[in-house]
Amino acid sequence: MSAINRLFKHTFVYGLATVLPRLLTVLLTPLLTNYLPNPEDFGEVSIIFSWIIIFNVLLTYGTETAFFRYFTETDDKSKVLGTAIGTLLGTTLLFVIVSYLSLDHIASWTDKSANYWRWVIGVLAFDTLAVVPFAYMRAQGKAVKYAVIKMINVIISVGCSALFLIWLQDIPGLRDWLPGDKIELYFIAFFGASALTFLVICKPYFSKWKFDVLLWKRMLRYGFPILIAGLAFAINETFDKILLEWLLIDNATDQVGIYTACYRLAVGMTLFSTAFKLGVEPFFFSEAKNEKAPQLYAQITKMFVILGSIALLAYIVLVDLIKVLLINEKYYDAMDIVPMVLIAYLFFGIYQSISVWYKVTDKTKYGAYISVLGAALTIGLNILLIPQMGYIASAITTCAAYGLMMVTSYFLSRKHFAIPYDLKNILLYLIVSISFSLIFFYFFREELGIGSWSLYLVGILMTAVLAGLIWIREKTFIKNLIKK
Repeated sequence: MSAINRLFKHTFVYGLATVLPRLLTVLLTPLLTNYLPNPEDFGEVSIIFSWIIIFNVLLTYGTETAFFRYFTETDDKSKVLGTAIGTLLGTTLLFVIVSYLSLDHIASWTDKSANYWRWVIGVLAFDTLAVVPFAYMRAQGKAVKYAVIKMINVIISVGCSALFLIWLQDIPGLRDWLPGDKIELYFIAFFGASALTFLVICKPYFSKWKFDVLLWKRMLRYGFPILIAGLAFAINETFDKILLEWLLIDNATDQVGIYTACYRLAVGMTLFSTAFKLGVEPFFFSEAKNEKAPQLYAQITKMFVILGSIALLAYIVLVDLIKVLLINEKYYDAMDIVPMVLIAYLFFGIYQSISVWYKVTDKTKYGAYISVLGAALTIGLNILLIPQMGYIASAITTCAAYGLMMVTSYFLSRKHFAIPYDLKNILLYLIVSISFSLIFFYFFREELGIGSWSLYLVGILMTAVLAGLIWIREKTFIKNLIKK
């Protein structure tokens, strides 16, 4: 099987492992927006999940990427596995002990109930301990097993959430036993799913493994820039919700809920970029020694841009149909943020592809610099603009941050690891796709009326023009890629 075909196979399977669970998770959005009493409660959940994402990065501190780096280059696989498992096990146990001893302080500082954090700490612990076993599956090429377990995890999460929020509260005997706070019930459901998932994949912890101190130090040095980059990414991804709560004066948590609900409408591009990252990261390392690696990387990036450009415009054309399925109408006020968030995740996907240069050359410090630059822009622009523009500022800032990271990574790659990108066509497709998307959403959508048949006709024609342009210019490239 060729390298390109193997990449697309793994990306497809990892895509299923990501897309299908996320699609099930998306079902939680209508569940939460309909069964939580008001947007303020949904805002509470969103802010806590923002902290979860940040702590997920802190607790794994680049171990997953470091594991891939050293697992692929050594014959002693058990040493790499054992060292990664041992370090996460030790730090996670320390985190749990300190967190539970500080539970009241955490609740006071965040202004969120200690009852929520009690379950969230457990979720963080089990999710952290699951990182290496899942990475081990990916390194072994067990994509189907990875996908099935991820699916089971989300089915349990969604199923338990639905049970607790909708049905169990109506059973007289259970009503007195279960907490009355629906937000706490939601986190209990996630705790159960995380614990059960860990039980399914915990076998590596009980296998014969050895901890190597020298390798551990090397992994920490390699992973530290990944930690900084990951933390900066988490800030780009989630800190806007926290800053909205801190900086808005009126109905802050309520506004966070409305913003987050419409932000989730960008799930399509998020899934596309995430599935690509999961499939491409092991591929980049496995092909690093191939003399044709730069050409392969360039082809992959170009294909991602082609698919992403079409997906962006098609998704924006259909977004008013999608919103009816996903969120309650009381959250529609923030719809104007959707194009900005979709474009942001297209930029993020391109950044993930372009950033191969610092991963395969062990120059991960540049990944940290780039991400910190994006995080600084995220924090700075949000602080500057939120008081004047509200959540619109956060959407614009997210797009600007990922765009800056993408461009910066490209220019640095030219100096450190030259890759022959087809920059002319990549820029053409991005400009046409983004321009069509913005014109359709902010002009035709208003002029022709939301949901009108004429609006969808215009959208179909614009998508056809973009696809036709790409086919005319890339017919040979696409055919050759399919044959490989």
